[in-house]
Amino acid sequence: MSSNQDDDKNALTGITREALDHSDGERVSVDDMLTTFGSASFVPLLILPSLLVMSPLGGVPGLSSLFGIMIVLIAGQRLIGQKSIWLPGFIRNRSIESDKAAGAMKKMLPATRFIDRHSRRRLAFLFRDPIALILPFACVLAGAFMPVLELVPFASALLGLAVMLVAYAMLSRDGLFALVALVPIAAALWTGKTVIF
Repeated sequence: MSSNQDDDKNALTGITREALDHSDGERVSVDDMLTTFGSASFVPLLILPSLLVMSPLGGVPGLSSLFGIMIVLIAGQRLIGQKSIWLPGFIRNRSIESDKAAGAMKKMLPATRFIDRHSRRRLAFLFRDPIALILPFACVLAGAFMPVLELVPFASALLGLAVMLVAYAMLSRDGLFALVALVPIAAALWTGKTVIF
């Protein structure tokens, strides 16, 4: 990645900054994010809810479930080859206070910069069909478990980390991040199994 990657809209930090730039006004809605990135921007729109789940906002009751449903719908449509994202009105109209969203995103910037600095194209075979279908399927699986594991400490954050790593792997073509994502998925599911059963 170049030294100007913070300004690169294809970098994780660039996506985060773009979301920050458009979080003006009193509240920011899911529909605002769709407008900002476009309905065909599957990967950025997977990254944003996963980052918010990892932030302190992920501890707000109901929000990690909402973000999990969003991830399932977005990744599921990518999995079946849809060209643009459809979300139901009750999700598009959900909003949070802009200052809280901006604060959460800013807290994630050190992590996004670290990931951008250490990414490069590798393990390219993971992005060739049919293996490439495993990546959005992993996001669907992680998102589906977020509502189930919402009450398990840190489980949703681990799943959010997994989705973010997989989505960024698809964006940067860095297969190592996709493989690393298996670790938080396994950890979150093991935690949930231990606590629930």
